[in-house]
Amino acid sequence: MNAKLTLTIDKSTIKRAKKYAGSKGRSLSNIIENYLKVITTDSQNIEVEDTPIVKSLKGSFSAPADFDYKKELTKSLSKKYISDG
Repeated sequence: MNAKLTLTIDKSTIKRAKKYAGSKGRSLSNIIENYLKVITTDSQNIEVEDTPIVKSLKGSFSAPADFDYKKELTKSLSKKYISDG
């Protein structure tokens, strides 16, 4: 159920916000509602849906059981940023 909300906002801010909303193909009410949902949602309960690309990549790589990600990352970054000369 939707309810009406009255806000007091500077006219120039409203004008810019309406222009922004229009450029995104959304209403200003929709943008404000979604913003309020984000800031009032418990961050631990947010479920993020995988994009189709991420879904297609899942399971496409299997690391050896003894693979040490942190060690390999450190080695790679050291090669990239630390030179011998």
